[in-house]
Amino acid sequence: MKVHEAIDDRLREFLLAQPVFFVGTAPTSVDGHVNVSPKGMAGTFAVLGEHRVAYLDYTGSGAETIAHLRENGRVVLMFCAFSGPPNIVRLHGHGRVVPQSSPEYPELLSHFAPEQEHGARSIIDVAVERVSDSCGFSVPLMEYTGDRDLLLRRHARRTDDDLTAYWAEKNTHSIDGLPALAGTDQVKAPAP
Repeated sequence: MKVHEAIDDRLREFLLAQPVFFVGTAPTSVDGHVNVSPKGMAGTFAVLGEHRVAYLDYTGSGAETIAHLRENGRVVLMFCAFSGPPNIVRLHGHGRVVPQSSPEYPELLSHFAPEQEHGARSIIDVAVERVSDSCGFSVPLMEYTGDRDLLLRRHARRTDDDLTAYWAEKNTHSIDGLPALAGTDQVKAPAP
């Protein structure tokens, strides 16, 4: 394993080339559930600097990452090479939720592909404190054939009001009862 001082150009290129990454968070309580979420789709992850990354957080059935980040901020993002030379890169840091209601949201949103905006409920902004890579000798070789478009098609059928109602019903608390999206976060989603 090698620890890097920052996300350099080589690491940036590697991170942006991966079609999937994994986000790990945990509540402060030892009784709470650890969460790992897969993330993907081209244009939904951005390297904002040597110690800063962000990704679009889409409407989903749960809000564990949001709840955990609001409670303690701890997060790790893991990227694996499923093709080419074996490599695993981990970005440890502290994340924060930037909801649509935040004045920062439009500027951060400009770093992502415009066609990916509809259905996003927030942006996760991560201050990266530790960058490391290690061998990926046991990571299988897999062929990437493309992004699934099911999430985007599903969200395209939902109106802004539908998304807001869904957030209020399904995304206000984590499975452990921690607060996630609050009423003040729930504003109309950007138009497709």
